[in-house]
Amino acid sequence: MDFKLEVVVVPVADVDKAKAFYQQLQWREDADFSVGDGFRVVQFTPPGSECSIIFGTGVTNGEPGSLQGLQLTVKDVVAAREHLLGLGIDVSEVWHDADGVFHRAGTANRVDGPDADRRDYGSWLSFEDPDGNGWFLQEIVTRAPGR
Repeated sequence: MDFKLEVVVVPVADVDKAKAFYQQLQWREDADFSVGDGFRVVQFTPPGSECSIIFGTGVTNGEPGSLQGLQLTVKDVVAAREHLLGLGIDVSEVWHDADGVFHRAGTANRVDGPDADRRDYGSWLSFEDPDGNGWFLQEIVTRAPGR
């Protein structure tokens, strides 16, 4: 039986500011509806993704900016960075890990630039939404067997 991830709830402080950010990313806006004064849901889907994000009013008790480590994959992290910069998004430099293993921000093994051999799963960049929710982009051209 398949279990597919459908939606991730992203805690935000200002729904309209978050909506403008994800529109700036050029993600597909799937929904924006309200039910009364205390409930509003906005849904966006990244290009090529089967999973969406939602945020809004009355959607979560999560602290805005507390969602970290959201991960997207791209076939060319360098091109993705240039694309995001062209959209006006503040993104990190591309990095890889000297040991070939992913470590969260601040580790000693992070090296500037993509993996020298452009190995799958080896090159990264990051960005944040206006509330500080953290996103990673990882370069994967050919998935490992079973993934």
